[in-house]
Amino acid sequence: MTVLIAGCGDLGTEVGLRLAALGRTVVGLRRRAEMLPAPLTGVSVDLATERPPVPADTDLVVVTIAAGNPDPAVYRAAYVTGLTNLLDALDTAGARPTRFLMVSSTAVYDVNDGSAVDEDTPANPGPGTDSILLEAEQLLHDRIPSAVVLRLGGIYGPGRERLIDQVRQGRATVAELGRLSNRIHRDDAAAMIVHLLTRQATPDPLYIGVDSAPVPAAEVLAFVAGELDLPVPEIVETGSRRGGDKRLSNERILATGFTLTYPGYREGYRAVLAGVGVRHP
Repeated sequence: MTVLIAGCGDLGTEVGLRLAALGRTVVGLRRRAEMLPAPLTGVSVDLATERPPVPADTDLVVVTIAAGNPDPAVYRAAYVTGLTNLLDALDTAGARPTRFLMVSSTAVYDVNDGSAVDEDTPANPGPGTDSILLEAEQLLHDRIPSAVVLRLGGIYGPGRERLIDQVRQGRATVAELGRLSNRIHRDDAAAMIVHLLTRQATPDPLYIGVDSAPVPAAEVLAFVAGELDLPVPEIVETGSRRGGDKRLSNERILATGFTLTYPGYREGYRAVLAGVGVRHP
């Protein structure tokens, strides 16, 4: 039985390597398949413009699509058209996956008052890219009601070191100094996906994927500066509403028995700074 990973970039590759280590055959779809490491089998395809070849024995499907830039047209092509092409290809191949999981974003919650948000909180995205993400989620559940959506917070980890770079440069930007930010280490995000795909119990249709430490970004910047023995960078407020101000709950995913390797930013950024988790296994 085959695992199909659509949009097999950094996160999808980490998921694929973990599933391959469990003995699964993994096929990764991306524009440049030659970039995928063994033992993943890569297929070069642009989901925004074409239907991919799909093995008929596809058992698990993971969608980790990432738009190339924040242009709404690019988002629609990637998330809506790309997902439609994938679903149509599965139908054409006669594939009947037992689990289908799509990664989305907690940006669909346009909450800006610091309140708690969980899976029962109604999604209320503003116009633009966030509303397109919610449209893709709804498209998936219309076509495959049993599918799982995992809404991830801001992903950091190996190769995703913008905040660390800002500290080293001595200047950082945040929306507002007191605004809460929510994040997840790349390796924990990948582990969540594998957990939901392989656990025996039927998963819920929706999970939020974040760590257990929602804090203002300025606090994280100060911590990283201390770890690097550097002064806290000059912090400039942008006033952007992107990301909102909310306290995201991970109680539902933890209730499934999932355990975070990096429950907070301290553990996670120490691992990144130490070069831990560059690639698994």
